[in-house]
Amino acid sequence: MLRIPASASFLLLLLALSLGTGCQRLPQAGTAATPSTGAAFWLTTTDKSALFQAQAAPAWSTDQAAAGAVIEVDDKQTFQSIDGFGYCLTGGSAELLHRMGAPERQALLRELFGTDGNNIGVSYLRLSIGASDLDAQVFSYSDLPAGQTDPTLVKFSLAPDKPHLIPVLKEILAINPSLKLMGSPWSPPTWMKTNGNSKGGSLKPEFYDAYARYFVKYVQGMQAEGIRIDAITVQNEPLHPGNNPSLLMLAEQQAEFVKKHLGPAFEKAKINTKIIVYDHNCDKPEYPLTILNDPEAKKYIDGSAFHMYAGQIDALSKVHDAHPDKNLYFTEQWVGSKSQFAENLPWHVRTLIIGATRNWARTVLEWNLAADPQQNPHTPGGCTECRGALTLDGNKVTREDAYYIIAHASKFARPGSVRIGSTLPEKLPNVAFKAPNGNKVLVVQNDNSTAQTFQVRHQGRAFATTLPAGAVGTYVW
Repeated sequence: MLRIPASASFLLLLLALSLGTGCQRLPQAGTAATPSTGAAFWLTTTDKSALFQAQAAPAWSTDQAAAGAVIEVDDKQTFQSIDGFGYCLTGGSAELLHRMGAPERQALLRELFGTDGNNIGVSYLRLSIGASDLDAQVFSYSDLPAGQTDPTLVKFSLAPDKPHLIPVLKEILAINPSLKLMGSPWSPPTWMKTNGNSKGGSLKPEFYDAYARYFVKYVQGMQAEGIRIDAITVQNEPLHPGNNPSLLMLAEQQAEFVKKHLGPAFEKAKINTKIIVYDHNCDKPEYPLTILNDPEAKKYIDGSAFHMYAGQIDALSKVHDAHPDKNLYFTEQWVGSKSQFAENLPWHVRTLIIGATRNWARTVLEWNLAADPQQNPHTPGGCTECRGALTLDGNKVTREDAYYIIAHASKFARPGSVRIGSTLPEKLPNVAFKAPNGNKVLVVQNDNSTAQTFQVRHQGRAFATTLPAGAVGTYVW
């Protein structure tokens, strides 16, 4: 074995850190800990002094007499399974990634989607069916000159996704073939709409059937590229027709479309891609309930999706309680370019990673995976302040707020994990999972204005740990 002097080791470490993409520190390898000796502990602080970095492993003890708050983890109490944690891979995100140098892109994609070593194991992505507002331009897969229609969809083509999105997806799937994908449309082709415009308007009833077959062609076309779409939502933000692109689709319209057109079209084509309704804010749980209360629509539906730009996260539980046989997904939350890390980290972890999963969500997805330093690209009228989980400036990478928010769950609560019971001491919101490999995973956010020491107990043992004010810790044993 070659021995390297301590001084040389230190210089090598400095060199390795300086070569990190964007000159930022990559996630550190976990402290060696086994279930018998202690819990691995990963920390992110609001002042960025620790950014998803492994800490000394708190040791197990059978002495539970220490004072202070206690989080009791109970793996006999089980709830929903987890499909994954991740992001929305917008067309703009894919374009920025695809324009990187091949070696730099491959290293970054492995860091994001790899499941070993220092990688963060992103396990779920949401795609736009056609353009979202974070594409460089508006498009559908059936764009025609004004006045023309194509109800048989002979001109349908995935060509707009072939320059960037599809190649990047293929690279990602080569790294993580089990990654799940959800597709969501922002707008149908304009010739199907009442206003003939990418922004606003509604779907013309005479094109409900054609639009259902549009979804079929999308799923089949992606499958032909080797890309399986696990789920689709019927419409992104159906009550927000002011975006570009966008569509107004009321609950009764969505129920009609699903039960008489989309569901039967998927059934006829033998497509098992899940159909998910709503995909909008927590302030309108009556929207998915209206659809799920229609038994003819419900039979085709896997569940409902939510965003959190309005309302309260417990709206998910209201839908679950009314229809416990249907799944729930959290599919989008932005980070504004003018907002602060010290506010975003605790809010997003407390409300989404913890709050959404404690209210039955099988996924937690942050909004755009990547943007450039000016929050481009976007459509005319699209979001101008959406900060990506990554800021990409050519090959330079800056890891932003949503990178660390998702990493705290995605690396350890792998797909197939089951949420398990955990008590909720005041100001210590948390959620626990049992991973497929048997590990217990506990994500805790200290919602106090000062550092907090507390105990974690499980099966007659406990360890003590401390989180700084606002900080997030993930514990694995």
